[in-house]
Amino acid sequence: MIERCKRIVHDPLHGSISIDGVFLDILDRHEIQRLHAIKQLGLANMVFPGANHTRFEHSMGVYHLAGRMTEVLEMNKEDSDIVRAAAFLHDICHPPFSHTMEEIMENETGLDHMDLARKLIYGDIPTFFERDRDMLEGVESISELLEKNGISSEKVCDLIAYPVSKAKGLEFFTTGEGKQSFFTSKDYAHQIIHGPVDADQMDYLVRDAHYTGVSHGSIDTERLLSQMRIHNNKIVLEKGGIVAAEGLMVSRALMYSSVYFHKTVRIVEMMLTKAAEVSGINFSQLYLMDDTDLMSNLINSTRKASEITRSVLHRRLYKKAYTLYSLDLDDYEKASLVKYSKYGSRKALESEIAELANIDQSDVIVDIPSKSTLLSNIKIGKTDVSILDGDKVRPITKFSPLAKALQSRDISDWAIMISAPEQYTGAVKKAAKDILSFDDTERSELGDLSGQS
Repeated sequence: MIERCKRIVHDPLHGSISIDGVFLDILDRHEIQRLHAIKQLGLANMVFPGANHTRFEHSMGVYHLAGRMTEVLEMNKEDSDIVRAAAFLHDICHPPFSHTMEEIMENETGLDHMDLARKLIYGDIPTFFERDRDMLEGVESISELLEKNGISSEKVCDLIAYPVSKAKGLEFFTTGEGKQSFFTSKDYAHQIIHGPVDADQMDYLVRDAHYTGVSHGSIDTERLLSQMRIHNNKIVLEKGGIVAAEGLMVSRALMYSSVYFHKTVRIVEMMLTKAAEVSGINFSQLYLMDDTDLMSNLINSTRKASEITRSVLHRRLYKKAYTLYSLDLDDYEKASLVKYSKYGSRKALESEIAELANIDQSDVIVDIPSKSTLLSNIKIGKTDVSILDGDKVRPITKFSPLAKALQSRDISDWAIMISAPEQYTGAVKKAAKDILSFDDTERSELGDLSGQS
């Protein structure tokens, strides 16, 4: 095999990123190159004009930070290569405009972008459009490329598709496809990709803050790296890393409320989703499209899809018609909204509101957080940082009142937001209030159910 030279890529956040060996081949893959044309923050540039960075930049940043973490944790070359490959490939199946179209893709394929990534890496699904067959036919799968270079594609896919080990302390576990994961006894490998202090969020929080121009993404990456250790096969931080961990948690909380769940950002993203829903387009290969593909297809599809898409491009946005805020709702009222958190139920609610308001369903958008967000304010998954205190490991909340407070902070201030074209907001507000009214009978039934659980 011919030895390839090292390539240095200059990144505005991390400086010089060194890429060599098989990772140069991964860098040049057509599946990775597509990410050049996928905006990292979807349509957030409609609100934050500088937010034009891409999934490609982010993927390189995660690869770089994951590599640094493997060095700090003194992982051997085999494990380090697996982790770095997973970091590079973790977003390979993000649809156009990133998370904006993710729900459409999941509804169409039954798989999220991480599960699709496994199939793409193995070549079990098409990796290019028919238009590119003359260029790409016969190209080996990413799995074959990895195996040829001594990297287990199965282990790489496990790190991408399974955020949490499913059987603590066991060497192997069986996946839903009857395959086995080999990293269960090395939870730290999973944590580099999906953990409270992982390479993914250490890159996207800083990168997104940089390009949106907000001042909430300051993270002391160097301090976090210097304080990382492996203890009982998990990543922990020495006590000297507590302040840096608090900084990461603050950044995450503020970025979610000020950027990711910004009301106008959510409205414009949901408008594009609505355009896709009424377009009549088959989205089974949405994971192959880029932003330009999607916009072009939508504009040239049905009249309504074209109208909504062009409204987005010309910033003629839907307006808020009715909003329920989390602080104004009690537990029973939040529980009553859970039934609308699934995609199909939310679409049914849009239809019901539209019928009562005597308008088309395409003129009603319902946006609601996930079931877990509605029922519990505690965001343990990404905030449960483990601190090594002598020979004991304790949660960061034992040392930091700030961390404890952040765990109970809502990611958005609203529980449900309904929007419509400006001329219909009055009718939509009246219909939504009638449909979402909470009566004493339902409150009693929910109370009974709560007592049984």
